Amino acid sequence: MRDSREIIKRHIIFLLGLFFVSLGIALTTKAGLGTSPIAAVPYTLSLILTKLTLGNWTILFNYLLIVSQIFILKRKVVKIELVLQAVLTLVFGYCIDFCVWILTRVEPAAYWQQALVLLIGCVVLAFGVHLEVVADVVMLPGDAFVRAISKVSHVSFGNIRVLTDAGWTVAAGVLCMIFLGALIGVREGTIAAALLVGNIVKVYAKFFAGMERRLFDEKGDRTQ
Repeated sequence: MRDSREIIKRHIIFLLGLFFVSLGIALTTKAGLGTSPIAAVPYTLSLILTKLTLGNWTILFNYLLIVSQIFILKRKVVKIELVLQAVLTLVFGYCIDFCVWILTRVEPAAYWQQALVLLIGCVVLAFGVHLEVVADVVMLPGDAFVRAISKVSHVSFGNIRVLTDAGWTVAAGVLCMIFLGALIGVREGTIAAALLVGNIVKVYAKFFAGMERRLFDEKGDRTQ
């Protein structure tokens, strides 16, 4: 049973994770080599309809994922989780726009600079994801959507995540070709992020395992 002090710790860690995920998405986007799969559709839409920011499109896209969970889970849906996801989506979207704003001067010109910013973005994004997993309080709509499909299909979360990431990438690519005439929002950086982020999260899990146990006074091993 978690006491109030632990609950507060976990929520602080989750909010920190949310910030680092937002910063990671902003960095991978600023690299100009595509962005992470889950952000590929909102990013592409922000390039097509520029009146709305990346954060705005992220909010709309995540709300669509929340509604989708209702149809997928039906009577099994937990309403309070959807409410929390809706609130966090607003925070997430505006946090992304804030991070894009603070990175206004980051404009890598040479390809090696773009690749470096992308790599830094993946490292930061993975750290944010790791913190959210450690916090273990609530899921963002992207992960909750995957979990919902996993529950009804009885297919592992990891396998569904791979399929949905591929689906978002393809969808963003189709939108780019139809409306922009080129794969601007989906490039090699999208594939790199898909391959790197999950593996970097595993490294964080092993490296910080002891620290996490001490933080929550837990026994046993906390791994991904």
